[in-house]
Amino acid sequence: MADGWCAMSPAGTGAAATVSESLAETWSGRVGGYLKLRRSLGFDLAWHEHLLRQFTTDLTASGIAVLTVADAVAWAGALPAGQTHRPVTRATVRLTAIRGFATYLHSLDPVHEVPPRDVFGWRKTRPAPYIYTSEEIDALLAACTGLIRYDRRNLYPVLFGLIAATGLRLGEALGLGRDEVDLTDGILTITRGKSRDPRLVPLHPTATDALRDYADRIAPTRLNGQVSQTGGGGARFFTLPGGAPLPPCNVHHAFRQVTTSAGLRTEQVRPRIHDLRHTFAVNTLLGWYRDGLDVAARMPVLSTYLGHTHPANTYWYLTATPELMAHAAGRLATSQGGDLEGVSAS
Repeated sequence: MADGWCAMSPAGTGAAATVSESLAETWSGRVGGYLKLRRSLGFDLAWHEHLLRQFTTDLTASGIAVLTVADAVAWAGALPAGQTHRPVTRATVRLTAIRGFATYLHSLDPVHEVPPRDVFGWRKTRPAPYIYTSEEIDALLAACTGLIRYDRRNLYPVLFGLIAATGLRLGEALGLGRDEVDLTDGILTITRGKSRDPRLVPLHPTATDALRDYADRIAPTRLNGQVSQTGGGGARFFTLPGGAPLPPCNVHHAFRQVTTSAGLRTEQVRPRIHDLRHTFAVNTLLGWYRDGLDVAARMPVLSTYLGHTHPANTYWYLTATPELMAHAAGRLATSQGGDLEGVSAS
């Protein structure tokens, strides 16, 4: 089939007229189920629907029941009529639409393949998140003890652990003022987030204990349970030994060291600090699904906690891993009485 995309007849003529009605209904149901799921999460996908209907009509015309990488890439990269040069943007947009659909199908049945991102030489601006296991996070924090300087061995396990436990952005963690870390009630006040509005982030008791231990070693005075520094109301919580703000470049350098030491970083896999935030969000959602909670009702809470201005940024996490996609699909099918086309609630 991969060699025949450009020569395919329009839908409804030629080969398409001989395709079994059941196969056409199967593909239509799969596309319908995918679109219903994504739209329930706040996405529009009007153009994606147009592309997917074209793609699956052509699959049907060729008698193909399973989505493969070869077929997806061949269809996305097919030359427009009358052209001899493939427009990279056009091919990438087409493949992006298929990738979302393929990820959905793969979560329901692994026989369907998911095409890679960069086939046509264009990288999506939002990279796929690296989701850490709990063992990998433990290994990452343990590797911090191998840092040469004593102050780094004490600083970075706390900083990286805080981000993993709260989902803070690196800039938010580094921007914390000492008077914004309430160690009595276990609450952070985030004033340097993307949103102009400050937000409160409650801490797990173990995170509060880790911050308190760190504060006892770096802060000479304390006021009302809040870390402070005499004459330094604007002092940061995480600093260099002399008290200056900790530069992000220092943090990224240390993170590369510890992820390499922990065996997480290779030529092919390069986990980022920001992936700790992604992992927090994904694990929170997975926990809600596994506990049988109403995830849709709790999404605004997670959105506020993470400091997202637009809820769609939080809903994106539902498509970040195949397991979450499967949970979301199953829950949506159940909520609609099992009538979600192309989706099994099992």
